[in-house]
Amino acid sequence: MASDAGRKQFWKRSGAKVPGSIQHVYGAQHPPFDPLLHGTLIKPRSKPPTTPVKLKKVSTFQEFESNTSDAWDLGDDDDELLAIAAENLNTEVVMETAHKVIQNHSKLQEQHKFQEEHLQEEKQVESAELSSVACGDNRLVKSVSEGHTSSSSDNASENSSMQRSQSLPQTSAPPLVSGMADYNTSVTPALTEREASRLDKFKQLLAGPNTDLEELRKLSWSGIPKRVRPIAWKLLSGYLPANVDRRESTLQRKRKEYFAFVEQYYDSRNDENHQDTYRQIHIDIPRMSPEVLRLQPKVTEIFERILFIWAIRHPASGYVQGINDLVTPFFVVFVCEYIEEEVVENFDVSSLPEEVLQNIEADSYWCMSKLLDGIQDNYTFAQPGIQKKVKMLEELVSRIDEQVHRHLDQHEVKYLQFAFRWMNNLLMREVPLRCTIRLWDTYQSEPEGFSHFHLYVCAAFLVKWRKEILEEKDFQNPW
Repeated sequence: MASDAGRKQFWKRSGAKVPGSIQHVYGAQHPPFDPLLHGTLIKPRSKPPTTPVKLKKVSTFQEFESNTSDAWDLGDDDDELLAIAAENLNTEVVMETAHKVIQNHSKLQEQHKFQEEHLQEEKQVESAELSSVACGDNRLVKSVSEGHTSSSSDNASENSSMQRSQSLPQTSAPPLVSGMADYNTSVTPALTEREASRLDKFKQLLAGPNTDLEELRKLSWSGIPKRVRPIAWKLLSGYLPANVDRRESTLQRKRKEYFAFVEQYYDSRNDENHQDTYRQIHIDIPRMSPEVLRLQPKVTEIFERILFIWAIRHPASGYVQGINDLVTPFFVVFVCEYIEEEVVENFDVSSLPEEVLQNIEADSYWCMSKLLDGIQDNYTFAQPGIQKKVKMLEELVSRIDEQVHRHLDQHEVKYLQFAFRWMNNLLMREVPLRCTIRLWDTYQSEPEGFSHFHLYVCAAFLVKWRKEILEEKDFQNPW
C-alpha cells in the first residue's frame, strides 16, 4: 500500500515527461494553442520542488517493478488528467473561440450559396439570349453508319471558357463566342459518371501551369472529351507549348506568321509555275467530306488557302491528292470550339466573325503541317513512304493471321490495291468523320501514331472482318 502511495506521489510531483504519459492535445476538441495569443488559457501554477532520488541497486525483477513507475499502471490517471484539464482551461475563452468559429463558418456558407445562385441566374440569362440564334439539333456527320454511335460521340459538346482563353488572342470576344461555355453547360445532356470523371481528369491536367504531356497522352489514348479536344489536339500535335504562360504569345505569333505567308504567296496561285498546283487543289476540295460543309464557299476558300500555302512552302512534295482530306478533322474540331451547335454539318461557317475564321484557318494549317512532318515521305515523288507501309502491313498480317494472308494471296489480291488509299487518306474515305476524329485522338497520343500505329489499325480492320474476307471469292471490287 505504501508502495502504491509512493508511486502515486511520484506521478503527481514529477514535472518531466514520463514515457507513455498523455499530453494535452489542441486540435479537434480545443482551439489551436499559441502561447503568445492564448496566454490566459493556461493558469499559472507553481511547480513543486523536486529532490533527486537515489535509486538503490536492483537485484530482482520484483524489486525493479516496485521501484519503477509507469504511467499506464496508474488506474486513476484519466480522472486526474481530466481534472487537470478542467482546472487549467479557461472555459470562457474556449466558448468564445468556438462561437467565433461557428459564426465564420456560417458566413462562408452563406457567401458560397449566394455566389452559386448568382452564377445560375447568369447562366439562365445567357442561355435565353443564345437560344434565339441556335440552329437545329443535328448529328455531327451524315454517313452510312448514322445509326451506330460511337462512345466518343457522346462526349460533351464544345470547349469551356478556360480552353478558349488559352487559345484566343486577348481581343474583344465576338458576340457569338462570348458566353458559349455557359450555354453549352446548360443545354448539353448530362454526362455519365464515367464521362464526367474523365472530363474532370482532363480539366485538372490542363489547369496546371505546365501541362504534363506524357500524362495527357495516356489520358487521350482512350479518347478525348469534346469540350477539351481543341486544346488537347493543339498540345499533342506540338502546336502549343506545355507552359500556359507561353501559349497566348505562341498563338498570336503563329497566326500572324501564317497570314504573312498568305499575303506573300497566295496571289501567285495563278502564276504559270503554280497554276497546276492550284488547279488540282480546286478540283479535289469538292470531293471532300462532309458534303454540306465542303460546298460552302467560305469553307472552300479557307481550304484552298491552307493547301496552297502548304504546297508552296514544301516543294519537296508539293500538293498531292489525299492531303486535302487531312485538313478536315482539324477544321471541324476547331470550328466546334466556337459554336454552340452539337454538330457542324449544317452550320453556316460564314456566320462566324472574321477574326474567329482566321483563328480556325491558321490553327488548322499549323496542326496539319505538324501531322505531315511525320509522314511527308508518303507524298514525295513515287510516294515511297506509302509503298513501304503497305509492305509492312503485308508482313504484319502474314504473322498475325496467316489464313487471311494466304487467302488474299491465293486470289491474287495485292495489298497495294486496297491499302494504298488507307495509307494515303489515313482511312478517312473508309470511316465516318466522327470516327476519324476519335481515331486521331489515339494517333496523336502515340509518338508515331500516323506513321506506325496506323499500320496496326489497318491490320485490325482485316482481322475484324476476316470472316467476310475468307468467304469472299470475287475480289474484283471488294473495297
